[in-house]
Amino acid sequence: MLKHALFLTFIITLFGASASAQTSLKSTLPIEAHASLANASQMNLSPNGNKVAFVQNGKGTLFLVVFDLTTGKKRFITKTDNLSVTLNWFDWLNNDVLLMGVSSTASERGVRYKVSRLLKFDLRTDDETKNVIRIGRRSHNSQFQDNVISMLPNDPEHVLLSIDLDTPNKPSVYKLNVLTGKRKRLERPKKHIDAWIADRQGKVRIMRQIDDTLVTYSLKDLNTNKWNKLFEYEVFSADKVTLLGFDKNPNILYFKAIYNDKDALFKMDVTDPKQTRELVYHDENYDVDGSLVYSEVTNEIVGFSHSGFDDLIKYWDEDLDKLQRSINKVIPDSTNVIIDTDVTGQVYILYTTSSDHPGAYLLGDRNTSSLEYIISKYPLIEGELYNGKNNVEYIARDKTNIEGYLTFPADYQKGKAYPAIILPHGGPMARDYAGFDYWSEFFSHHGYLVFQPNFRGSSGYGFSFESAAIGGWGEAMQDDLQDAANWLVAQGYTKKDKMCIAGGSYGGYASLMALVKHPDTFQCAASFAGVADLNFIYYQARNFTNKDIVRKQIGTDRDQLEQVSPINFAEKFTKPVLLIHGSEDSVVSVRHSREMAEELEDANKDVKYIELEDGSHYLVHQPYRVKTLQEMLAFFNKHLM
Repeated sequence: MLKHALFLTFIITLFGASASAQTSLKSTLPIEAHASLANASQMNLSPNGNKVAFVQNGKGTLFLVVFDLTTGKKRFITKTDNLSVTLNWFDWLNNDVLLMGVSSTASERGVRYKVSRLLKFDLRTDDETKNVIRIGRRSHNSQFQDNVISMLPNDPEHVLLSIDLDTPNKPSVYKLNVLTGKRKRLERPKKHIDAWIADRQGKVRIMRQIDDTLVTYSLKDLNTNKWNKLFEYEVFSADKVTLLGFDKNPNILYFKAIYNDKDALFKMDVTDPKQTRELVYHDENYDVDGSLVYSEVTNEIVGFSHSGFDDLIKYWDEDLDKLQRSINKVIPDSTNVIIDTDVTGQVYILYTTSSDHPGAYLLGDRNTSSLEYIISKYPLIEGELYNGKNNVEYIARDKTNIEGYLTFPADYQKGKAYPAIILPHGGPMARDYAGFDYWSEFFSHHGYLVFQPNFRGSSGYGFSFESAAIGGWGEAMQDDLQDAANWLVAQGYTKKDKMCIAGGSYGGYASLMALVKHPDTFQCAASFAGVADLNFIYYQARNFTNKDIVRKQIGTDRDQLEQVSPINFAEKFTKPVLLIHGSEDSVVSVRHSREMAEELEDANKDVKYIELEDGSHYLVHQPYRVKTLQEMLAFFNKHLM
């Protein structure tokens, strides 16, 4: 039986006091309470369970820290402000060596793009992080150098790395000694090669090739070393397959494919000449959207994750299922997820969230039957200061059911109408979830009703629903946002003249397009890193290897793209606009917002443009996240309050 214990003093000292005395007046919370990056994130246990590595936020500077659970000592490995360099991931190579993937933005002939590097830190010998990849004079200086495809079980020094050292944009596979930098090529690049997949034993088994918009997965015959076709499909087609990984048995492959219009979980024996698919799990209402869960003890698949599960993971393993149920008894009415274990399975990290808590980490030890609190991700907005989301549905104009999440303002009173913000997500082939996000929490804390509709084109609701995003920008999925606004009014949550719209990336596009297509519905629009010119997206795609996929997604009718690009309709804007964009955005060029601002200014429209110097597509630099929310709040207060 687990027990809920106070955490040890040295752990509290490590992370710092977590604001146990909450303010009673919600309006007194500083903007940083919501706009700061997470207090702590990416908890990762060493294989022996004696150390935990994590990212700690120190006033906007992110530190990669290793804490020794046996001695109580901590060590700072590296730091970043997420401006020039971003720490994307890290993992333990062994009990003493950390492997890290970092990225930055580069530019060539005016085109910005992302580059990544692989770093390591040896706790025994290093005093700073070191680059693992050595580029020889005859090797291509690869854009992406941190694509580890296998950590190689029972090998404390090597990994398998997919990298295009031999031919630009065509990766090979190397066995890399992380400690020495020496490498041995295992697979040469193939025509149209895009990716490699290894099995649980660390053998390269599958390659993915993309020829224009045709995707082919091939399986390697380990006896003959020949490659045989496994799956083939056109992108965005109903034949699509998403590979998830092998079981410990190297012949059993798990993947997602469409079943009754929804992504479902399948498995297949790759030695079966008939390639018979076995349905493992399907959800009648949602796409299966998670991944496989492996045991650190046995290397076997023990379950899989899916947002439709109460605890996000369904365990096949009886022992882990029993542990999960025990945890749920100790921490009821919460979503409790085991995110990492040691190699014995006895020590684990738990992440827990609930309707009044945005998330906290706990340390579990099955040897002592203890479960100890570590730290909250957002310590200032717990309890009554956390609003949480409510799942709702509305019916669009063509009778399509649309799901979304409604966050009530901090002082919500039933029957009272509040100023509202429609907050469409990016993508557009993505979706919002019920969990914490700082956008909705921030605006609701400051008195706004926030609605996040998963409009048509969103992922998660089936192939037909998501396919609306293919060549459908500005059409039905744009109308779904107006229908969301009208539904809020019909429910009495807000009034017709008290709604604005805001979003980032595609959400920024949708916000701008809303003032073009539905100018009477919204009083203002705010766009962060939003698309304004679809023909420029079409044109710029020529600089990238996936240009045909990009063009297939947005559409290839240039006249139609012109008709659904906000930049061409500055004269139609009758409501105020706020544009914010990072100058080094490698996903949506800053040119979109710069030229949108110019067009609106030339048309004498009410527009404010803010450019974040050296900022990226993502608000991962804390000062820019704070500034963006400050500016948006002031903008909404001016036009809605």
